[in-house]
Amino acid sequence: MSFPVVPRIIHRRVDVDGVEVFYRESAPERADAPVLLLLHGFPSASHQFRRLMDALGSRYRLIAPDYPGFGHTRAPEDFVYSFDRLADVTEGFVRELGLSRFVMYVFDFGAPVGFRLAERHPEWIAGLVVQNGNAYEEGLSQGARDFVALRPETEGAEQTIRGLLTLGGTRGQYETGMGDLELLAPDGWTLDQHFLDQPGRKEAQVALAFDYHSNVERYPAWQAWLRAHQPATLIVWGRDDLFFPEPGARAYLRDLPDAEVHLFDTGHFALEEKLPEIAPLVAGFLDRSWS
Repeated sequence: MSFPVVPRIIHRRVDVDGVEVFYRESAPERADAPVLLLLHGFPSASHQFRRLMDALGSRYRLIAPDYPGFGHTRAPEDFVYSFDRLADVTEGFVRELGLSRFVMYVFDFGAPVGFRLAERHPEWIAGLVVQNGNAYEEGLSQGARDFVALRPETEGAEQTIRGLLTLGGTRGQYETGMGDLELLAPDGWTLDQHFLDQPGRKEAQVALAFDYHSNVERYPAWQAWLRAHQPATLIVWGRDDLFFPEPGARAYLRDLPDAEVHLFDTGHFALEEKLPEIAPLVAGFLDRSWS
């Protein structure tokens, strides 16, 4: 009886300028396998890619780090949380692993981290997989626009952010827009909340929330980068995303007319429900774009 190859997933830590970055990495059968850097979203961590790594890790080298303030990564108490700093640490992580070329999978917070990386090192980017990772004004829901407008001096702003960091807020991000809740494992939001409840983590998330406007301000620069470099791009998008609705996926075609777009009837965490549909698309894209 034949049996599907189950990949080995290795769990490691590496020091990046005093930040102990935790990451997961698959060990494919081929030493020269295509490399996919997986950049997670809020309020999650690299664990959100576990099933994708099991599905594809025997054929491709999948690497998924946790950012400072997320998952198992440990940052110094004086670490200043901003999207620029998350990108700094991710850049240092890539250098520590000796990566010189990879396809980049950007989801949610992974988009502002990843596009900063792409601006700094276009030579690293062999292609993009964009899953509910926004870079366009029309991709912001009204709720997302209200979130971006929050400032520390705004009355009640911090309380609004902290409301998202509760178990109800975390679970709601997973469930909203889902077509079949029986396909949604409770492990994701439970583990996310475990990390959010650790000392200092909510303060880190509040700081990042107040910095989110810096991402929207950089949208024009990222769009210019896409137009100039025309990376091979696969877009897989949960169209019922509470934060980044369907127009955000279609907007990429304005700058990347050859991008491949697939829309799914699901929410923000599309992999939770649509992994059987998305994984083959990612595999096919890696085979086509890696040369």
